Amino acid sequence: MGEQQRWRQRPPGSTWGDFGPDDERGRLNLITREKVLQGISEVREGRSFCLSLPLDYPGGNVLNPRRHPPRLAPTERGGRPNMNFPLNREDPRYTDIVSDDQVVLTLQYSTQWDSLAHVGQMFDADGDGVPEFVYYNGFRAGRDVIGPIDYAHGDAPVAAPSGARRLGVENMAEACIQGRAVMIDLEAHFGRARTLVGYDALMAVMAKDRIIVEEGDMVCLHTGFAAMLLEMKGNPDPARVHDACAALDGRDARLQDWITQSGLAALIADNYAVEAVPARPCEEDHCASLPLHAHCLFRLGVNLGELWYLSELAAWLRAAGRSRFLLTAPPLRLPGAVGSPVTPIATV
Repeated sequence: MGEQQRWRQRPPGSTWGDFGPDDERGRLNLITREKVLQGISEVREGRSFCLSLPLDYPGGNVLNPRRHPPRLAPTERGGRPNMNFPLNREDPRYTDIVSDDQVVLTLQYSTQWDSLAHVGQMFDADGDGVPEFVYYNGFRAGRDVIGPIDYAHGDAPVAAPSGARRLGVENMAEACIQGRAVMIDLEAHFGRARTLVGYDALMAVMAKDRIIVEEGDMVCLHTGFAAMLLEMKGNPDPARVHDACAALDGRDARLQDWITQSGLAALIADNYAVEAVPARPCEEDHCASLPLHAHCLFRLGVNLGELWYLSELAAWLRAAGRSRFLLTAPPLRLPGAVGSPVTPIATV
């Protein structure tokens, strides 16, 4: 189905249709072969950094009551736990001991990617004066992104299997997500005090650190938040985690415009949501509760990375007088998922 069948008007300032009428990758299309080579050219020391928290962090569900730590359990073998299972129980000649497990995993609990199916908006894509439930490039709730309840039409139950038939995280995996990334070290300038970072503050940091972001770069924001979670050892302090470290001011229109004009391919942070949650109050009659998510995921097709562990890499880059590196960060190739854990690797 082409764009003229799926939408008649697109959000102002959006990239809908720019990468093709049925595009599901958004700005990941800007990570070209040239950008991969630019990333590889930043590898001079042969040193790698793991940018993931342990996936059972932050611990508990203080950050988000709907997200819970992973639960590991053995698979079963003939009705018995398949952990340290001696195969001589099945054949006395065998010497093997086998362990095999499974996991119940909240996909966006820890270090993660947001797919373009993670956040949509109520928007009049048909041009008939009635807003529809839509996602990036006009893909529709209920048809392209399916849940067990059709909230758009009276809470009717849906018989079809749930999942993102379009815009799912598998599109990110198939894009590979490897290229040049740029670190912006907010903690070095603001410490761990709660700081709302708008356009002016971000530009000042970039100017002081001589940071340049070019089209197709992936941008990483180091705030110190993930390192703070590690220091809390899986028992996050509710009084601190909601009021610590820098976060972008998602309602800053000039900041949104910079994200648009910079051509960045992905926006990543070591904090909970990249942007401050809750955002500053609405000034309009209707607005997005997560304005940066709406701008990036819905309008631009810019994937967001959250709760990445950036502190060791940021310290090394600052000591080396560098800000760029090769980033390799594909999500799980899990068809239909709207988010995914990720174990990103930076190479310098």
